[in-house]
Amino acid sequence: MSDLYLPLRSVHMTCAALSILAFVIRYIWMLRESTLLQQRAVKIVPHIVDTLLLLSAIGLVGIIGFGPNAAWLSAKIVGLIVYIVLGTLALKRGRTKGARAMFGLLAIIVFAFIASVARTHNPLGFFMHV
Repeated sequence: MSDLYLPLRSVHMTCAALSILAFVIRYIWMLRESTLLQQRAVKIVPHIVDTLLLLSAIGLVGIIGFGPNAAWLSAKIVGLIVYIVLGTLALKRGRTKGARAMFGLLAIIVFAFIASVARTHNPLGFFMHV
């Protein structure tokens, strides 16, 4: 395995933690109708973190290979797409505050699922115990 694997994995895991932290903070601010959501840094920094998260993921796949890991990596990719859609509905596109609140909770659950898939390398993630 490459000498870059562990540092890249650390960057990926740190960015994942920062990403969900930023989402939860923005979600709470949205629920409270905080003007902090309009700050320039709040609109830019999460995109930078998420870009680093995605680039580190691509780098890790380049190191470990997709073929033998296709099942759980595919589950993470599908989960990521669902998380992005739910997150957008939670923070911007949901029609009512109640709908945005529901989409936000679902996004957090999907993020937890993605993390469980990453941890177990099983495409069922936390559902494998059901």
